[in-house]
Amino acid sequence: MAKKRPQKKAAGAPQVTNGEVPVVGAREPCPCGSGRRYKACHGRAAAHAVTELVQRPFEGLAGECDWVALRELVPAATAPLHLRGGLPEGVPSVTLATVLPMAWPALRRDDGSVLLALQNDASSGDLSRDLADTLQRALEAEPGTPVAARRVPVEGPRLQDLLDPEAGFEPVVHTGFEFWVPESAEGASPEVSASLERANAAAIPTVKLPGVEAAYWCETPEKNHLRWVMPHPEEELLDALARLHAAGTSSLGEGTRLVGSFRAHGLVVPVWDLPSAMSAEVCEKPAAEFAERLAGALASGAPLTAEERRARGGLTNRQVTLS
Repeated sequence: MAKKRPQKKAAGAPQVTNGEVPVVGAREPCPCGSGRRYKACHGRAAAHAVTELVQRPFEGLAGECDWVALRELVPAATAPLHLRGGLPEGVPSVTLATVLPMAWPALRRDDGSVLLALQNDASSGDLSRDLADTLQRALEAEPGTPVAARRVPVEGPRLQDLLDPEAGFEPVVHTGFEFWVPESAEGASPEVSASLERANAAAIPTVKLPGVEAAYWCETPEKNHLRWVMPHPEEELLDALARLHAAGTSSLGEGTRLVGSFRAHGLVVPVWDLPSAMSAEVCEKPAAEFAERLAGALASGAPLTAEERRARGGLTNRQVTLS
């Protein structure tokens, strides 16, 4: 067997002595000076870290269920964000938004305030790290400029590192995207105005139920829906829903039906069909009553009956994974 030739260090390659290897192009010489291409050297670990999927990117944040809802279900919403150690000088506020005009990842407004978009595409397998990188760059951007997307550094901080863990998370659902344009502004640019018009035309009317956590009513032409992001472990939640379904108590009243669930960012989102006449206000009381029934079913440690197992199988077959 032929012997492998020893790798020679590339002439003129920078020698890294502090343990930090910068990211370069895949075919470029690795900055560590090994003589190998970056993708065959330190790029291997970087590529793995970038593509490894974090199943619950918002775990540990206040309001994890609402983070998932705003990422996947709610068209137009905002929520104030609170940073560890307070806001930097010249930044009066930081606000999370579902989307921004022209799909900007973030925007530093003229007054220095920051808007961070939640529904943009991720460049890595860790959405929390992607958002944290965008937020850091927005805080340092010149006022009046959007922040562009980029490949996120492997060892960068996550939202859990930047946000105040003691602060709450209180989303505000909007009927449209007028929050893009500050009240003090005389008018939006033609590009923003066109983007605003398109976004408003596509937005589905959505309301957050105040009486229960992370439950969102929405209106569609044929029927209304309730989509409820729940924090419980998936297997336990499906067992509990199956118990209620088999007992005939999984609905939210006459004309309503539990039709299945979504999986999103490590959490389960049960979905109910509602009659068109059932408004968000009417839905609130039966949703609160269902929450009490669900708590009882979650507390049960008895094995599922044959009927409950069949109900569970039906619910599992009607799951759709969003992320």
